[in-house]
Amino acid sequence: MINWQHIETVMLDMDGTLLDLHFDNYFWLHHLPQRYADIHQHDEEQARQQLAARFESQKGTLNWYCLDYWSEQLQVDIPALKREIDHMIAIRPHVMAFLEQLQNSSKHVMLVTNAHRNSLDIKMEKTGIMPLFDELVVSHDFNYPKEQKEFWQQLHINHPYNPETTLLIDDTFAVLHSAQQYGIKHLLTLLQPDSKLSQREHTEFPGILHFDEIMPIRDGSL
Repeated sequence: MINWQHIETVMLDMDGTLLDLHFDNYFWLHHLPQRYADIHQHDEEQARQQLAARFESQKGTLNWYCLDYWSEQLQVDIPALKREIDHMIAIRPHVMAFLEQLQNSSKHVMLVTNAHRNSLDIKMEKTGIMPLFDELVVSHDFNYPKEQKEFWQQLHINHPYNPETTLLIDDTFAVLHSAQQYGIKHLLTLLQPDSKLSQREHTEFPGILHFDEIMPIRDGSL
């Protein structure tokens, strides 16, 4: 599936790729509506419907990922509410072995995420995977989400790489399309970003269930 001899840079998404998306889905669809209803003394089902509509209105924008934005809009401390259930944060199977192999290779390894820095801090603290990356890139620093071409332009300026020898692994099709349009050649997605949901049967890009499917990495440096 991947000829590692042709890869120099590996860009990895976080939520739904390296980490189980179940934490995020549970937080936004269940925990936050419950706590929002408690805090503001609203009916829980009505709160869930209202929040779903507000989230949908910002989908694909930087606001959709921004904890500061939602904390202000909803008048709740989103990072604090995330920490209430941070025991649910989970690394996907075989991710640690995959990252360790990358670190022992000549590849340049980048975490490239839309996650807000507060969310990134919580997850790095819980998983301990931060040292396994050469660089951590947060889309908020460029003021564009990965779904927009401007993100990839800013990424190329600030972190030069060769799109022809770059592999991006991401669970979001809109992100993969955007990267493809920018010229990133090697693209891979996940078949089951949320371990509690069914596998995706049809994907627009080559997909894997777990990272052991693309190991071991052999590039002459192992």
